[in-house]
Amino acid sequence: MKNRPTPQPSILKRFLSKALSLGEQAMAALYLLKWLVICVLVGVLAGSASAFFLVALDWVTNYREAHTSIIWLLPLGGLAVGLLYHYFGKRAALGNNLLLEEIQRPREVVPFRMAPLVLLGTLATHLFGGSAGREGTAVQMGGTIADQFTHVFRLRPRDRKVLIISGISAGFASLFGTPLAGAVFGLEVFILGRLRYEALLPSFLAAVIADYTSLAWGIDHTHYAIPFVPELTLSGIGYTLGVGALFGLTGMAFAKATLFFGAQFRQRIGFPPFRPLLGGAVVAISVWLMGTTKYIGLGIPTILQSFEQAQPWYTAFVKILLTAFTLGAGFKGGEVTPLFYTGATLGSALSEAVPLPMALLAGMGFVAVFSGATNTPLTCTIMAIELFGAESSVFMALACITAYLFSGHSGIYGSQIIGSPKFIFYGREKGQNLTAINTARRKKK
Repeated sequence: MKNRPTPQPSILKRFLSKALSLGEQAMAALYLLKWLVICVLVGVLAGSASAFFLVALDWVTNYREAHTSIIWLLPLGGLAVGLLYHYFGKRAALGNNLLLEEIQRPREVVPFRMAPLVLLGTLATHLFGGSAGREGTAVQMGGTIADQFTHVFRLRPRDRKVLIISGISAGFASLFGTPLAGAVFGLEVFILGRLRYEALLPSFLAAVIADYTSLAWGIDHTHYAIPFVPELTLSGIGYTLGVGALFGLTGMAFAKATLFFGAQFRQRIGFPPFRPLLGGAVVAISVWLMGTTKYIGLGIPTILQSFEQAQPWYTAFVKILLTAFTLGAGFKGGEVTPLFYTGATLGSALSEAVPLPMALLAGMGFVAVFSGATNTPLTCTIMAIELFGAESSVFMALACITAYLFSGHSGIYGSQIIGSPKFIFYGREKGQNLTAINTARRKKK
């Protein structure tokens, strides 16, 4: 019997073996090259998608403000969005939570239909006058686009997690013009209290490239200014911690209100497309009764105004109600810009009672309410530095971290898993997601 020839290792295996023999730096170079190629593709595509989305969103917003009577078509727009998701959405209907679940427990590639569905759904929401944001759309488009390369590059499950994180970072960074905050958001958002360091390089690469791509398309992001930052004093620290706690409670209220209205619609209306139909009618009538479009859409003009002029105390809470009701009814969009609106207007209103500059309080509220509702204090601190400058960084960091603590184990992303509990007394909740925790707590009451 003839001896069979020993099979020769493939060219790739021989190359990797040779690289390994050269040391850690050679492997680092290969790792960098691999993710540079992938992240260029993800960043360019996600950044381009965000640029198109921002241009389209600006157009529909301007059209709505010039033709305010279109708000009466919000129920029909909601029905169209509901029907689209009911018959074609399937897993894509989970939105951001689907991306988080695929990072935590990879099963199957995110369906590409998620990207066009959330794009159309968000544009319809804003065109007809719903109160929603835009971050969810960019994040879902970025994560979906990135995950399509799983099969192209034949990535293993562990690399697929990194790929989705990179897509999320790219979408967030290119939408807000904050590449550093976008990179950290992808690393921080899916598990509360932990960071995934093996995704550090890909996340930053994708975020920076996506932001550069968005700017290359001519996108001009909103600019904010805090003209004066006082010296840090003991009383200033005390006031910052106090308003930070209030911002955290506000973020928690935003998250719980969205969950509450979503649960009410599911319990009372069996056919999903009818939920935004009814919800749209209620929102349209509410806007007509208030006689203003100040509380719908993104609300960027009001956010900017908050840095210069004190807002009424109720502005933030009206925005919470309208946004929670809109999203709970099944309209598409994001929560982050409404969180910016809520925090900035609340901070502006607090300037009547808190002896800190109005613009500084508005800026702290802008990022701290976001921190409390999303459980991403590092992202929000870095975003504050990118948007407002480093001079206010200590105030911003204290407000964001305090808000994170005071919002408890709640948040707008129900699939977030507790990696490190905020308090030792809740150690038993480690490893559970926020939806399971809130369900268990309701049953105990």
